[in-house]
Amino acid sequence: MNDINLIELLRNTGPVNRLILLVLLVFSVWSWGIILSKVMHFKKVRQESELFWKIFRKGQSLSEIATACETLRFTPLVPVFNAGADLLRPGQSRSAGQGSLALKTASISVATLQRALTRASAAQLTLLESRMTFLATTASVTPFVGLLGTVWGVMRSFTGLATTNVATLRAVAPGIAEALIATAFGLFAAIPAVIAYNHFVYQLRNLGGELDDLQVEMLANAERDGI
Repeated sequence: MNDINLIELLRNTGPVNRLILLVLLVFSVWSWGIILSKVMHFKKVRQESELFWKIFRKGQSLSEIATACETLRFTPLVPVFNAGADLLRPGQSRSAGQGSLALKTASISVATLQRALTRASAAQLTLLESRMTFLATTASVTPFVGLLGTVWGVMRSFTGLATTNVATLRAVAPGIAEALIATAFGLFAAIPAVIAYNHFVYQLRNLGGELDDLQVEMLANAERDGI
């Protein structure tokens, strides 16, 4: 069986298919850039989130926790914590028996605190979701763009075949192979985007669960201290 000469096939593609392949290449390169940047970003987020929980568990007061978390710039837990801490005045130290934060409040209610935490959580998740729309678009659109190139190539191949006197498989095979390149390129762009998008959605769900846990803990501590 002869090996596929990809370079030769690309050289023989028509102008329309070349344009389609260029579009698919742009989608692929751009999506890979997003994937690599997101992988590194989520890695930093996971590392800092683990560090935040250690600080949060050991902190004796809100001000102490906020000061210790000033160097954490990637985890969304810190902005959400700060949104709640800004509404509260740090008071006495954390009691050793119950582990609750002793707080004084400036005329706020649990509902007010909950709304502030919820808004901050939603804002942080929205930031983390940035550019993921392009991955979803790449995953859903590029196979169809590749299919368009294949259909166009097949039409071009059979149109050329109609002008020849002898219709054989040897005459039509190169055109069909040329047409199928577009589908292959479309799948090459779509498959990594699908895998990465699903992985990032899973990461976001985990972070959303951590943000919910933080809200529950801060609200429980506030209620215990008489808000």
